[in-house]
Amino acid sequence: MVNGELIMVSFRGVNMNQVQPNSQPKLLDQVRHALRVKHYSRRTEKSYVNWIYRFIVFHNKRHPAEMGPVEIKRFLTHLAVTGNVAASTQNQALCALLFLYREVLQREIGTVEGIVWAKRPQKVPEVFTVEEAGAVLKCLKGNYWLLGMLMYGSGLRLIESLRLRVKDIDFAGRRLFVREGKGEKDRVTPLPEITIAPLRQQLRAVKALHEKDLQAGFGSVYLPYALERKYRNASKAWAWQYVFPAAKLSIDPRSGAQQRHHFDERAVQRAVHEAIAKAGIHKHASCHTFRHSFATHLLEAGYDLRIVQELLGHDDVETTAIYTHVMSKRLNSVKSPADFLDKNGLMRPNIPISDLTPALGKRFREVLENCYNGDVQSTLTAFLDLHDKYAEKKWP
Repeated sequence: MVNGELIMVSFRGVNMNQVQPNSQPKLLDQVRHALRVKHYSRRTEKSYVNWIYRFIVFHNKRHPAEMGPVEIKRFLTHLAVTGNVAASTQNQALCALLFLYREVLQREIGTVEGIVWAKRPQKVPEVFTVEEAGAVLKCLKGNYWLLGMLMYGSGLRLIESLRLRVKDIDFAGRRLFVREGKGEKDRVTPLPEITIAPLRQQLRAVKALHEKDLQAGFGSVYLPYALERKYRNASKAWAWQYVFPAAKLSIDPRSGAQQRHHFDERAVQRAVHEAIAKAGIHKHASCHTFRHSFATHLLEAGYDLRIVQELLGHDDVETTAIYTHVMSKRLNSVKSPADFLDKNGLMRPNIPISDLTPALGKRFREVLENCYNGDVQSTLTAFLDLHDKYAEKKWP
């Protein structure tokens, strides 16, 4: 206000007098805010925002408030037919759109006819044998070996192993505490003894790096939720430091603070894929195969299914039970019917005729020559029929 007159100030062509101080944020910013209020992970936030953006672009940038179930169904159909995406991917897109309408636009559309969840196909997990797991781990070096051993020896997911903090390792109790795992659930899992000495050495190196960061005025790490406000100095405390820190400092995309994040998961994935190829294993395997192998090998060793469920952090025991389908001991007890055939395609006995007792072997040859004119198949069938007939008879 100058001499009673209002002066209009403009920056880069924007009239500041026309800007509303309490103007509503953009739609995607509203989505981000709603996700953070409900404590969704940063990965989920990034994924949901991406699906909502693609939904808007697919419909020529129409505002979602102007659209509904028909447009959602059309978009999901496009993903399945044209994009040929997996059922899990289609369901993730639907989750993102349902969140948009329910939590941001305050519209309930989940019961509208035509919007269905894609059925995920039942797949058995890819599993290493004990020898294959050892071969892959042998091809990993340094921290990659240590991370691989934690995934295989403790059943950790890759991101869970990378997010381990100093305070999460209990050397005395031989335990690892997994904090805020999948579904924000905590659990406890065994710490392999083979990793104790390398982990102690790793922590000594991390301690030196942390002290160097503190001297340079840094040394803080990301803390979940409002812990940083509640405990002012916790972000720089030794207990909260990552066991596997990144080589360089980075900027936290949410707070803007320069911190040391954990190791890059993509680097671990590349190292494991290279190790699998180097070990000569031709399976569709990845870091997660270590976790599958952890569960399967425990079940093969005789551990109870409920214990394995608890170690993996599964809500439903049916999820854990899928590993029983790939247990080698269970499958090795089954003999293929093809193995009962000889080179001429005829059924052959489980043992050579020469291994029969003299009396039984003599009787078999007599029946073979006198009754069936040398037809081994018919002779065996007759013997099997006799076995079935008297199978339940209690012989003295």
